[in-house]
Amino acid sequence: MQKVLCLDIGSGTQDVLYYIPDREIENCPKFILPSPAVIVGQRIAQLTKQGKNIYLYGQNMGGGFKFALKGHLKKGLEVAAHPQAALAISDDMRKVKGMGINITENCPPGFCPVYLTDFDPGFWQSFLALSGLDYPDFVLACVQDHGFHPGTSNRRGRFELWEDFLRNSQGRLEELIFSEPPQQLTRLKSLKNMIGAGMVADTGSAAILGALFVPEVEEMTSSQGICVVNVGNSHTIAFLVYKQKVWGIYEHHTGLLDGQKLMQQLERFRQGSLTNDQVFADNGHGCLVLDLPTEAKGFEPIFVLGPKRKMLKGFDVHFLSPGGDMMLAGCFGLLKGMNYRACGQTQF
Repeated sequence: MQKVLCLDIGSGTQDVLYYIPDREIENCPKFILPSPAVIVGQRIAQLTKQGKNIYLYGQNMGGGFKFALKGHLKKGLEVAAHPQAALAISDDMRKVKGMGINITENCPPGFCPVYLTDFDPGFWQSFLALSGLDYPDFVLACVQDHGFHPGTSNRRGRFELWEDFLRNSQGRLEELIFSEPPQQLTRLKSLKNMIGAGMVADTGSAAILGALFVPEVEEMTSSQGICVVNVGNSHTIAFLVYKQKVWGIYEHHTGLLDGQKLMQQLERFRQGSLTNDQVFADNGHGCLVLDLPTEAKGFEPIFVLGPKRKMLKGFDVHFLSPGGDMMLAGCFGLLKGMNYRACGQTQF
């Protein structure tokens, strides 16, 4: 029986499920840990107080440490970075150099090294061993990846990937998780290289798949369409799902929404009348809806996930806790995505 380490790596926390197939899901070990970006930010802040110059090395990762990095530079301290690590700051090396960061293959003399990575096998070997757990047979992990889109904005470029998924993959749920991520998703590609055997996904995809981990929700999609919304700390994303297929995607920035505005946009989204340009002009990412089947009955039930889900409290929506724990919705979604990849619709 294969054991799986599932990681939902966010900006503040990484939510962890250690899945053991012959054990009830409620009894599988679960952890909520600081995200790698938070740990890197704390390390940089410590070195700033000590007046140390720093050298960033390792891989592309989440850029949640940038605030600490900018504070370091404002103090007049120096920062150098290996080319691979510099990708965590920006895919455009001109922007990195413009911040005053020196790109170099080697650590300059006297600089303190700071390791960057979303996934450190050594950390997980030690952490799991101390917890009395074997290293897993493989790893599933998700991060949010805007991707590298030269010639267009990250907002537009990220949504173009969702458009490709709907149009070229026909919205098939199994295409939401990758054995090999697209070239543009540079952070996911670095993550995949580090985890080795396993699969990766965007956090938005993992959250939506997490809703389908709930048997009653997945079963409902065979007879009518549903709208699944993940109200995240930074991004809000919604999918229209019917008969194991995605028919529409909407993505906005949570900080620009309130409950009333979000519900109004979701209503138009479910009707197919909300346009990509309207969402983009509102500083969101976009919206795309395929020709909606009448049998989907308007995708009327709205199921809500995410740490900011209280935004929709009091509205006609249904709050979900996949596997009994909303914080692990992304982890359960990764398992569900792996299952779709392997054998279609097998339920845990």
